[in-house]
Amino acid sequence: MKLIERLLLKMIIIHFVFLLLTQVFFHRFNSFPELQQIAQYEGVTENDLTEFLETFSGK
Repeated sequence: MKLIERLLLKMIIIHFVFLLLTQVFFHRFNSFPELQQIAQYEGVTENDLTEFLETFSGK
């Protein structure tokens, strides 16, 4: 059982490192320009709370 737990922990750590490297690669080096357009369209890059509140007040 200990062997399986150690193996799973190592796999989780390796997966997390690859996730971080991929995020840095996509966001910092602009290797996927459509990602920036998608993020702007979704509104996750702006911190404008008033537009967010106006969206929900106009039901």
